[in-house]
Amino acid sequence: MTTSLADPLDLPRGPRWPHRVALAPLTNHQAEPDGSLSEQERAWLVRRAEGGMALTMTCAAHVSAAGQSFPGQLAVWDDRFLPGLERLAADLRTASDASLGGRTSVQLQHGGRRALPELSGHPRVGAWDDEETGTRALSTGEVEQVVADFVAAAVRCERAGFDGVELHGAHGYLLCQFLDGRHNHRTDGYGGSAEDRSRLLREVAAEVRRATGPDFQLGVRLTPERSGILLAESTALAAQLAASGDVDYLDVSLWDVRKEPHEAAYSGTLLIDHFAALERGGVPLGVAGEVTGSAAAQWCLDRGVDFVLVGTAAILQHDVAARMVADPAFEAVRPPVSREHLAAESVGPRFVDYLATNWDDLVA
Repeated sequence: MTTSLADPLDLPRGPRWPHRVALAPLTNHQAEPDGSLSEQERAWLVRRAEGGMALTMTCAAHVSAAGQSFPGQLAVWDDRFLPGLERLAADLRTASDASLGGRTSVQLQHGGRRALPELSGHPRVGAWDDEETGTRALSTGEVEQVVADFVAAAVRCERAGFDGVELHGAHGYLLCQFLDGRHNHRTDGYGGSAEDRSRLLREVAAEVRRATGPDFQLGVRLTPERSGILLAESTALAAQLAASGDVDYLDVSLWDVRKEPHEAAYSGTLLIDHFAALERGGVPLGVAGEVTGSAAAQWCLDRGVDFVLVGTAAILQHDVAARMVADPAFEAVRPPVSREHLAAESVGPRFVDYLATNWDDLVA
């Protein structure tokens, strides 16, 4: 039986998602300088919930002061941020209920060697000593504190009223850095073998699971290759997470859902297929990367994944999810678009500036 974008999605825990199109977590520089919720950030996310997302997820929110990775990054490392988080969760719930009934989540992150001391005021720390970036290797005790920081942030998000959190284990941030087989040669159980390099991510998932309620949904975002990660290691980790009983969905960031693996040994195959073929035991698999319309999203489902995450398309049109679910021929507006167009879609000025600086073909 063919799965369609409009089909509801059941997760191992918590509420059903109304369909198969979710918002990808997107860096946007819109929080206040201290990391608290801004009106720009609130408006951007609420508008996507109004547009019918099955899951409306925040940008990467740092779980410790030392983990800040970009200006205007949302912070979840202290109770001082609870009022803004509570407001955001409540507003997203209201907007989602008025639309297609979607769910809400905060992506949890620590920058590690990609953190910015000039913003945080804290030294840069990571999985290994790195003279080039001025990064100091975390002690074993500090690694254990990282676990505690992720757990505390997840509990804080649950208190605020979100349906779940996602662990950012991708894109070269701290949890992903520990997976790097080129550089992580730690001898304390958190480096060396693939099993030990993935220990931090697996411990964070297990401890978040233990500390949160039975209906709180926990996802993990993975980078499938590069960043010192071999494809065989990433697929094995995805399968291990799915079998753990701790995780409610996997989010694999492919950059382009139709791309081949980077490793020459897998030439002629598609990266998406290596993950879709995994035994997942009822844990849904989502993919992200160049999904700009209904046809691309349905193609992913036909390959065997369970949902898609949209990024650029959701920037260009706030209601892309509702449109994709309703119209099998829908294709998002193609960039470049004007600043006025983005403003009308509740993309704040700081987000627009970030897009214009970092994506040369998006803002006219």
